[in-house]
Amino acid sequence: MSRQQFDNLDRKILKMLTENARTPFLEIARECGVSGAAIHQRIQKLISSGIIQGFETLVNPGSSGYETCAYIGFFLKDPAKYSTVVAELTKIPEVVECHFTTGKYDLLIKLYARNNDHLLQIIHGPLQTIGAGRTETLISFKEEFRRPLPIDITDD
Repeated sequence: MSRQQFDNLDRKILKMLTENARTPFLEIARECGVSGAAIHQRIQKLISSGIIQGFETLVNPGSSGYETCAYIGFFLKDPAKYSTVVAELTKIPEVVECHFTTGKYDLLIKLYARNNDHLLQIIHGPLQTIGAGRTETLISFKEEFRRPLPIDITDD
């Protein structure tokens, strides 16, 4: 996607929504000094242009029974099977991210498992049969921080 041009109002809206996606439109309107209808129209424009790709609820993995976070780098047996491997990865519910990368790996995924035994079952089960030549697994002990994409508010 090409870089989109934002005006200051778009940036203010995006900044507020990245800080809290549940911010009411009227609160955004008051903060920005425009009508609620104007905010609604702007947000719809940002959605339809693909700038806002959705809204999500972040669930603490540990509190929902997923104690192990792992990153797995894939070396594909046959790079031409990339699309097939990605399609198979989408069928594994524990896989939450998949990236086509440069460097050491062909693909890098992030997944959550209930514990290390469950992670081993995923690695030796569904991941073993999808066409990876070999994998390297990194276990994350703790996520230190996560933050939204920075949205700079500057005068146009």
